[in-house]
Amino acid sequence: MKTDELSRNGFGGSLPVENVQSLATKNLKDIPSRYIREEVEFDIVSIDESFRIPVIDMSKLGHDDEQQKLHLACKNWGFFQLINHGVGDEVIEKMKMDIQEFFKLPLHEKLACAQIPNDIEGYGQAFVVSEDQKLDWGDMLFLLPLPVPLRNMRLWPTTPPSFRTTLDKYSMELQKVTIHLMKLVAKNLGTDPEMFTSFFEDGTQGVRMNYYPPCAQASRVIGLAPHSDSTGLTLLIQVNEVGGLQIKKNGKWIPVKPISGAFIVNIGDVIEIMSNGEYKSIEHRAVVNPEKERMSIAAFHSPNISTKIGPLQDLVKAKTSEAKYRTIPHEEFLRLTISSKLDGKGLLDQMKL
Repeated sequence: MKTDELSRNGFGGSLPVENVQSLATKNLKDIPSRYIREEVEFDIVSIDESFRIPVIDMSKLGHDDEQQKLHLACKNWGFFQLINHGVGDEVIEKMKMDIQEFFKLPLHEKLACAQIPNDIEGYGQAFVVSEDQKLDWGDMLFLLPLPVPLRNMRLWPTTPPSFRTTLDKYSMELQKVTIHLMKLVAKNLGTDPEMFTSFFEDGTQGVRMNYYPPCAQASRVIGLAPHSDSTGLTLLIQVNEVGGLQIKKNGKWIPVKPISGAFIVNIGDVIEIMSNGEYKSIEHRAVVNPEKERMSIAAFHSPNISTKIGPLQDLVKAKTSEAKYRTIPHEEFLRLTISSKLDGKGLLDQMKL
């Protein structure tokens, strides 16, 4: 199937909501009630410094011991930091600089890239599916750089002038890392690496650039609601030095301390489903800083649209087990994803048999 025969239209979008960055500049005494989440104050956040997500050295993944470390990271954590990944510092730094420039623009200039109805791409918020749901304390620019023929350039910023070239380069470099990791994931799972990576080689890549303004009542709002990623594999970088990513393990929230230059990688729902539950997607969230803005860039990698989303039959047979998830067309899975608000692992619960 040719990618240019496909269309992304009709999968649904997000309801328009107020811009949080401009809301945060108003020095409000009272935060609007749609952002207040009283339950956040009662969440248990781990202060145990020894609780660190695994670190994987990509340059050593030809060795069995590092390969085994990757397997255990995917199985027991669903998250790891990837060092020596081969993406040049200059590519990452330029991407960071350009997205910071974009978020500094006046609101009317950013709105040139605003989401349009029934489409998730563009500047705004995602997964707002009802007028009364709680909102995240953050804005985002979400673009789909891959497959290339489906790029909607109308939504790609022209300021700063280097943005489009920068994102193009960043996108291609991350795709290379993803394909390399997918081969190793397939090997560890015991499925055919060539077949497995073929799902992702002409797959979809979405890049979500996040801006979380400071909030005086930071302990009562959330930057990004708890969720697991619906996609295959996510590669994230923190843009500035302000932390906020937390993952859920054993009922507690664990703050992730990024290693400079590393990608924070996590398993998405698609890999959990394809591996029939051997690898787990992990619930995570972004919290807000009371004094400083925070920015991050997450790149999501999904299979191509013709891939069926379901457990890989050879893995189910090899382990003489039963499929734990149903198998559905990718288009149906996308519609399910986009029409659901972020709610823990709620999407996976809908896929379980």
